[in-house]
This record gives sequence, structure tokens and C-alpha cells, in this order.
Amino acid sequence: MKNILVIDDDISIGNMLEELLIKEGYQVSRAYSGTEALYVLSDSFPDLVLLDLMLPGLDGEELLPRIKDIPVIVVSAKADVADKVELLLQGAADYVTKPFDTSELLARIAVQMRNAHTQSASSPLTFKDLRLDTLSHSVAIRGQGVRLTRTEYAILKLLMQNPSQVITKTLLLERLSEDTPDCMESSLRVHISNLRKKLREAGGGDYIEAVWGIGFKMKE
Repeated sequence: MKNILVIDDDISIGNMLEELLIKEGYQVSRAYSGTEALYVLSDSFPDLVLLDLMLPGLDGEELLPRIKDIPVIVVSAKADVADKVELLLQGAADYVTKPFDTSELLARIAVQMRNAHTQSASSPLTFKDLRLDTLSHSVAIRGQGVRLTRTEYAILKLLMQNPSQVITKTLLLERLSEDTPDCMESSLRVHISNLRKKLREAGGGDYIEAVWGIGFKMKE
């Protein structure tokens, strides 16, 4: 189930959005300020963010460039074209002006979800000299193939899709359940250890690092 993070300090609007999205089959998480949103994002990786601009503390315009590798739809009362253009150039995937038609918002959300799925399903992922081909389900380092199990491949794919993000163990298990059923909490560390070993032997260095007490990420 796709998860959408709603960042809006207006409780009534947030409640309306949450009810609307749940009816459409999405999971919804909430944040009421930019600072709280950063905290939520440090421990989860939603599929899409709905971002209001007028937030207490860290506002939406300051928060936007700090949201990495997640499509963001700005939902704001600011209607000036220059504001829209600037935010789109800063990385927003789309811009919806308040008040909005709910059917239009749902359509724009569906488009972003479809685009993200199409991109992840067809584009090769690269990190340093590591390449993961999502079409052939193959992994190579400097052109040399690396044989992975289904679970190891699923772990690496998730980490490479979000290279700057620390992926928590809980999130790893949640997302892996969509691709492979044989990864449990008790075996996750073994799968990751085997994956790191195979990549190290093929590439001569570490590609994945553990972030103590949190999870794992690609090693810069």
C-alpha cells in the first residue's frame, strides 16, 4: 500500500486530506511543521509528500530542498505564477493551488505515483561503479556480474533507489514484503551481511554501511 505524508499545520485541511486519501486506498502519515516533517522523514520513506508552504518554524520553501528522492506536490494558497515556477525549479513535482478540487488532486497524485513506478521499473540504478538493471534483474560492478539471491537483490534495489536515505530495519522489512516473502526480522541481518560480502568481493570495497541503531544506507 502506497504511503503519503501530509505536511500541513491546518488540522481541518489535514483531516480532510487524510480521509480522502484513505478512501482511495493510501496509507497516510501526518506532520504539522517543517521540523516535525524532518523527524518523520528520518524514520520513514513515503511514496509521495503533500506539502503546504505556510508552516510554523521551518517553512515549506525551506523544507522542500531537504526532501530527497521523494515526489513532492506543493499544496498552497499562493497562486502567483512566479512562485509556482520557482518551486518547480527547486524540485517540486507538481503544484496545486488552494482551494483545490479533490478529483484533480487525486489525479495529480496518481500521475506522480505512476511516473515513479515507471521510472523505477525501467531505469537502471547506478551508485559509484555499481549498476542494477531493473529490467533484467541483474547487478554488475564495472561490468562484472554479481550473483545475488532474490532477497539480496530486493534489499540492494531499495537502498539504491534511495541512496542518500538511511533505511530503517522496519521500513526494509515492510518494503521487502512486496518483493520477497522470505525475509524476516531474524534473517534480515544475515541477508545484508551476505549482500555486503558479495559486493565487497566483487568491487574491492564496501558499498553498504550500517547506521547503528537505525538501519542501513549506501556508503558514500
